[in-house]
Amino acid sequence: MRLQDQAVILTGGASGLGLAILERFVEEGAKVAVLDRSDAGCDAIASRFGDAVTTFVGDVRSQSDNEAIVARCIERFGKVDCAIGNAGIWDFNLPLVDLPADKLGESFDEMFGINVLGYIALAKAAMKPLVAASGSMIFTVSNAGFLPAGGGVLYTATKHAVVGMIRQLAYELAPHVRVNGVAPGPISTQLTGPQSLAMENRTIPGARFEAGASGFVPIGRMPTPEEYAGAYVFFASRQDNVPATGTILNHDGGFGVRGLGPVPRGGDDLRDKLEL
Repeated sequence: MRLQDQAVILTGGASGLGLAILERFVEEGAKVAVLDRSDAGCDAIASRFGDAVTTFVGDVRSQSDNEAIVARCIERFGKVDCAIGNAGIWDFNLPLVDLPADKLGESFDEMFGINVLGYIALAKAAMKPLVAASGSMIFTVSNAGFLPAGGGVLYTATKHAVVGMIRQLAYELAPHVRVNGVAPGPISTQLTGPQSLAMENRTIPGARFEAGASGFVPIGRMPTPEEYAGAYVFFASRQDNVPATGTILNHDGGFGVRGLGPVPRGGDDLRDKLEL
């Protein structure tokens, strides 16, 4: 087990991609402290994982809540080896033309508060124990951190900000703490939207995305949250990832090679041509 005896903090770990990361980290031998806003979600993972997990119900925008999960991790597990900023919200590809002018400031504050400030607050709270442990930070980015149309103007702006944040923190914290990111592409998860835009009860339309995945995902299908989780194990590993800091893995199903042709990949007839 590659993460045996590591103590890890994870935000947004009670559902979706965060839950898949939690499952994989426990499988790899880690102890995990989860900060999530869902009481029911925290109760469910505490019951399921027992002594391998401790939880704190809170808001990632709150510095005191981030400090509380760091304190909880140290109290329960004695240290912090890795902090993973993963909690986030999506704007359901809302373009600027459709964004209500009277909601612009409020929705900007909410999106950037959760998707960017939440990560910086975790980094601030976890910095001292991570420096002491020569640990690592990992942040969930998105294909929207590099390409348009992975979200609307607000979400895309937050994820570009996260790319810059990772690079700056990697510089500031070197050589003591490695700071890296994972940029997932298409995924079927429970990501919701901002309350300020009345999107808090909406979730990514996973079934529709999965049904049409072969038409827009170069690898031909929708990756599962579980299939993304191994990238976080790699970046948390103290054996496999020693050279990497300031690195962002474009773990995006091939979106960067979609090309301009009529289909999102060039090898659909390759097996026939090779007579396989």
